Amino acid sequence: MTHSDHPTPLESRAAGALSGRVRVPGDKSISHRALILGALAVGETRISGLLEGEDVLNTAKAMAALGARVERTGEGAWLVRGVGVGGFKAPDAPLDFGNSGTGCRLAMGAVAGCPIAATFDGDASLRSRPMRRILDPLELMGTRVTSSADGGRLPMTLQGARDPLPVIYRTPVASAQIKSAVLLAGLSAPGVTTVIEQEASRDHTELMLTHFGAHVVTTKEGAHGRKIALTGQPELRGANVVVPADPSSAAFPIVAALIVPESDVTLTDIMTNPLRTGLFTTLREMGASIEESHQRNDAGEPMAQFRVRASQLRGVTVPPERAPSMIDEYLVLAVAAAYAEGVTTMRGLQELRVKESDRLEATADMLRVNGVEVEIFGDDMIVVGKGHVPGGGLVATHMDHRIAMSALVMGTASDTPVKIDDTGFIATSFPDFIPMMRGLGADFS
Repeated sequence: MTHSDHPTPLESRAAGALSGRVRVPGDKSISHRALILGALAVGETRISGLLEGEDVLNTAKAMAALGARVERTGEGAWLVRGVGVGGFKAPDAPLDFGNSGTGCRLAMGAVAGCPIAATFDGDASLRSRPMRRILDPLELMGTRVTSSADGGRLPMTLQGARDPLPVIYRTPVASAQIKSAVLLAGLSAPGVTTVIEQEASRDHTELMLTHFGAHVVTTKEGAHGRKIALTGQPELRGANVVVPADPSSAAFPIVAALIVPESDVTLTDIMTNPLRTGLFTTLREMGASIEESHQRNDAGEPMAQFRVRASQLRGVTVPPERAPSMIDEYLVLAVAAAYAEGVTTMRGLQELRVKESDRLEATADMLRVNGVEVEIFGDDMIVVGKGHVPGGGLVATHMDHRIAMSALVMGTASDTPVKIDDTGFIATSFPDFIPMMRGLGADFS
C-alpha cells in the first residue's frame, strides 16, 4: 500500500517571500518519552507543549490501556498519573500505534520489563517495517515473542519478562529507538543495564530518565560513541516537562525560508540538543543565514529562537558520522541541495531505507520527477544543484509525512508547481503544517 484509501492531493507553487513568526509543534521524540516515562513514574507528570499529532496521541492511548491515567487538560497540556516501574497491566486489546515506529518500539521496551502480555499493531506502513533489531536485545533480557506476522513484523505479541536480566548490549547501528527500548526494559532489571554505541544517537531518553529520577551515567566510547549505564529498579517520580519545538518539524519552514527569495522567518523555542542539530550545521556550511538567540533549558533539553533569511546555498559533502543527528532531515536537505549551486553528497544514509518508506529511493524519485539530477550509490545520495528546480512533477508520498512536506517545500520556489498525491499522513507529526505555511505566505492549493 503506497497511499491512503481516500487520498487528498495538494499543489505547491511559488508565491513570493515568506515572512512571520511561528512556533512549530512540540518535539515528537520528547512527547513520546514524556508520556511513557510519566506512565512508569509514581505520582503526577504534567506535560506542556505536547505534540498532539496522531503518532503521539496513539502513544497516549497505549499508556492509558497499560493502566496509567492519561488526561488532556488544555491545548498541548496533559496530566499523566503513572503506575510505577514494572507496574503496567495487560491491555484488553491490541495497542495500535498507527504510523509511529518510535511510539511502538519504545513501548515495546517499556512492556518488556513487565510480566504481562501485550499485542502491538499499526497501520499498513508500520506493519511493513522491521522490528527484529528491537527484539534481539529484549529477548536477551527475558522477553518472548509469542506471535508475529511473517518476518518478525506487526501485529506482534510480546510476553514481558517476569524477572528481566540486566545486559551489556552493543547496538549494531546508531539508533535511539534500540537504545531507548533497552534502557526502558532495564528499568525493571536488577543491577546495571549498559548500552554501548559506536556512533552516538539522540540522548533524549537518558536526559529524561535523569529528569524523572533514574541514575544514568554516560561516558565516551571511542571516537564518536557513548556508553550508557542505567541502574535498574529506581522509583521514578512524576515530573513537569516542557516540550521544546521539534527541530525536525522546524526543518521544513527553515528550508522554505532559505530557498524562497527575500524571505525572513523567525521560529521560537527550537530544540538545540547537539545530537539533533546536524541539519542546522549542514545548512550553515551551505551558506544559510540562521541566527540563534534567546537560549534556555528545560528538563535537560536546550532550546533557542532562530531567525532565517533567504540565502544563496552551495553544495557540500555531509559526512556519514553526522547522520544520527539528522536522519529525519535528509529529505528536506535534499530539497535545499537541489536549490544550491553545485554538488551535495550525503553519505551513510542506510537508516533511511527502514523508515516509513524507503526514504532514500523515495527522495531520489521526488527530485527526479521535478527535474533535479540525483544519483544513489550504495547508501550515498548525490544531488546536483543548479540554483533552481524546474518542478512540474507529481510526487508519490508513500504514506510518508516527511516526503509530503519536503515536496511541498520544494514547490514554494520551483519554476512550475509541485504536486503531491496525498496529504493525509502529514497529521502524524505536524497537524498544522499546511495552515502554518500558508500563514507565512506559501501557496498550497
